[in-house]
Amino acid sequence: MKFRFILLSAISLLLFSCDDGKLKSDAAGNFEAVETMISAEANGKILAFSVTEGELLNPGQVVGTIDSTQLYLTRLQLLQSRKAILSGRPDIGTQLESLQKELANAVSDRNRIRNLVQGEVASQKQLDDANTRVEVLKARIDAQKSVLSTSSNALTEQGGTVEVQLAQVEDQLRKCRIVNPVAGTVLVKYAEPFEMTAQGRPLYKIADLDNLYIRVYVSETQLSQIRLGQKVEVLTDSSRKDFKKYEGIISWISAKAEFTPKIIQTKEERVTLIYAVKVLVKNDGYLKIGMPGEINFVK
Repeated sequence: MKFRFILLSAISLLLFSCDDGKLKSDAAGNFEAVETMISAEANGKILAFSVTEGELLNPGQVVGTIDSTQLYLTRLQLLQSRKAILSGRPDIGTQLESLQKELANAVSDRNRIRNLVQGEVASQKQLDDANTRVEVLKARIDAQKSVLSTSSNALTEQGGTVEVQLAQVEDQLRKCRIVNPVAGTVLVKYAEPFEMTAQGRPLYKIADLDNLYIRVYVSETQLSQIRLGQKVEVLTDSSRKDFKKYEGIISWISAKAEFTPKIIQTKEERVTLIYAVKVLVKNDGYLKIGMPGEINFVK
């Protein structure tokens, strides 16, 4: 209860510290940034992790590695399996070579017998037998080709299954490299080298501090004075009696009203409905997350 009383007293002092108990600016709030939690994408021991708090990172920058020994060995095993499967595919051309030669001889014999029949030297039965032999060899070649093709296709499909498994392992290997995805400054570091990590475990938090947002709340009456893309004046404490001024742009206006009471500073003391607004401000290095600020709508 004592802590709650002190908190309420501090809030009251903050809200009514101006001359008449009202905020002289149009609205006030605190600065925030777009924060991104970077998590591990693989399981294992962290072998290297070079992130430090306050460090500026670039997109695509490799900041660490997770042990990938077992995945690498699995990849080698799959490569060997694929090689063994594909090497078992039959060479259709070689397998049919002898039958093709036999067919060529049968066709040659048939043509010779046909000429003899025309010269009335050979009988029609001999020609019929020659034709039958040619057709039988053709059927044997087609049947053998079908069997060999089926066997080859089956082995190719098995090899394709291993290819998919190999792609999965290679994707997991890539995820063992800790790659920073966005530009920003490291706010908090949650892991250290040689610790065990797991998929989804936070490693560090990063935020773009070059562009901050100040979240303020406006009343229904103020809502008609603002629009997306509108320039506003942003004020931060510079000294006891002065403010440092920045130019801001309204980047987001909530489409849904919220009810008070709330720890909010607005132009009126208390209103029934308020709307959240975000103002984008270019950071010159002095703005910090959580810092209080005020805004004035540029008329």
